[in-house]
Amino acid sequence: MTKPSLPELLHAAVTAVGGVERPGQASMAEAVAGVIDDSSHLLVQAGTGTGKSLGYLVPALAHGERVVVATATLALQRQLVERDLPRMVDALHPLLRRRPEFAMLKGRSNYLCLHRLHEGAPQDEEEGLFDQFEAAAPTSKLGQDLLRMRDWADETETGDRDDLTPGVSDRAWSQVSVSSRECLGASKCAYGAECFAEMARERAKLADVVVTNHALLAIDAIEGAPVLPQHEVLIVDEAHELVSRVTGVATGELTPGQVNRAVRRAAKLVNEKAADALQTASEGFERVMELALPGRLETVPEDLGYALMALRDAARTVISAMGSTRDKSVQDEDAVRKQALASVESIHAVAERITHGSEYDVVWYERHDRFGASLRVAPLSVSGLLREKLFTERSVVLTSATLKLGGDFNGVGASLGLAPEGTGGEDVPQWKGLDVGSPFDYPKQGILYVARHLATPGREGSRGDMMDELAELVEAAGGRTLGLFSSMRAAQAAAEELRGRLDNPILLQGEETLGELIKNFAADPQTCLFGTLSLWQGVDVPGPSCQLVVMDRIPFPRPDDPLMSARQKAVEEAGGNGFMAVAATHAALLMAQGAGRLVRATGDRGVVAVLDPRLANARYGSYLRASLPDFWYTTDRNQARRSLAAIDAASKAAGV
Repeated sequence: MTKPSLPELLHAAVTAVGGVERPGQASMAEAVAGVIDDSSHLLVQAGTGTGKSLGYLVPALAHGERVVVATATLALQRQLVERDLPRMVDALHPLLRRRPEFAMLKGRSNYLCLHRLHEGAPQDEEEGLFDQFEAAAPTSKLGQDLLRMRDWADETETGDRDDLTPGVSDRAWSQVSVSSRECLGASKCAYGAECFAEMARERAKLADVVVTNHALLAIDAIEGAPVLPQHEVLIVDEAHELVSRVTGVATGELTPGQVNRAVRRAAKLVNEKAADALQTASEGFERVMELALPGRLETVPEDLGYALMALRDAARTVISAMGSTRDKSVQDEDAVRKQALASVESIHAVAERITHGSEYDVVWYERHDRFGASLRVAPLSVSGLLREKLFTERSVVLTSATLKLGGDFNGVGASLGLAPEGTGGEDVPQWKGLDVGSPFDYPKQGILYVARHLATPGREGSRGDMMDELAELVEAAGGRTLGLFSSMRAAQAAAEELRGRLDNPILLQGEETLGELIKNFAADPQTCLFGTLSLWQGVDVPGPSCQLVVMDRIPFPRPDDPLMSARQKAVEEAGGNGFMAVAATHAALLMAQGAGRLVRATGDRGVVAVLDPRLANARYGSYLRASLPDFWYTTDRNQARRSLAAIDAASKAAGV
């Protein structure tokens, strides 16, 4: 039997999922197959509606080597494992004459821990060592959730938190899960043979396709201890999120509360001298943190330096002493010791990292109203790490609807550690960029309106002219508005103002769960939804409920963001343009994602309105506009209103 061609396989897969074959999808599949064959790398931009998951899965399955697919969001992970892959495997089985296996793999804390469920969580001293099921009153929400999880443990096959419906709070879940550092290990655990996390890892070892998330991919790269099975092909979907997710995993944090918990956990397990030294160091650190002012620490202040060295040394002593003492009052000693060790090791690692000091790290204080001060350390750049750990020994495909900024892929490529496209060299990963376009006719389906006449937004203060403009646009659209704001304060102010001016219901992020808000927004065309960051990329509402997307201003990083400003300064010191490389790239990605909320289906029509004149007037405006979908462009406010009113009238005539 002759080997089936890629177009044959793609046709079978598209038919199986009830989709439509798209030229962009076919181009993508050919390109993915090509880079897998020649062990190179691909950055591919595929607009909404292209069917990009099939565009990469079909050539990957056809190749026959093990593939890891990493996504940023849980929604896409579930779509791949519950919808796309089962149908594709069924459709391709007769053609490939084999049945590819697939599995989902997450971090250990996403799975129910049977040891913690049955033996109880080791509690901090102030709460006493108790059985959490007895202590949480069955009538309380926490008690009810814990009892429900105990029943669920007997019937679930996966132990995966996301398979528990309805879900439970982080607090409830933390009572029945462990981090990888707290885990006893399958060989030492009484429940090792039934462990859900271990079973997930075993399934992944046998699978042809392993679906995971960016965070686990980052842990696999950073920590050196392999979490993912060996694989020949890596596909990173939602790749515009990768740098921020890897940065998040590589960021360390120290807070007085965290240090106090570690002291309490370790106290019963080490000799008095070691425990006292950690307690004293903890108190010294807490005194310094009481005076901490938010902002970057270009050099570590002397008092903080002494406090961190004391903390580091005391933590090291406790780690060495752990295990030499046995306290008869401690039940389930192995689990208690493992939890205490994990919390002390975490403190030692961060204190050592900041004390050691690296020109490649950024250190800063943060202050939260609820949680007090924290000390944070993050890598100045993750590009070197990604180049070294991601692009060796495997083909990598990175895909998203937004990877091409200002007309090329080099900006995103640089953040991933890649030299400009086409650059040669022995140790330089070879890659190419491909934009397969979109099935949507953006110039006919959408208008980009920039409110050029408005005042340039300042850092603080009300924007009366912007509020007037927003109210007029929403009124012209008949509601149907997704408002994307650069801060929660701006979203709240706009919601308050428009609730007083208009009859349209205004939903505000934070007043309900995100899922509930999006459901209510989609259900009623007259409704508006206002919010901040997660709405810029998390909303998929095709049809007449979303015909106006408003951005209040260009979403540059805040000037006082320690990490972004440090990255910008580093680019400038190396002779580059820090503003364009960091701030403008950040804004372009977000704006491209935000503008992508408007057209989600071939019948969608509408306006993206940017209420920041800099998009039309500033020199960098053309770079940002080139990063957006190719909408028809205008700065004429009357044109925008007329178009919105006409689209609204057409929707009402159609009964929606």
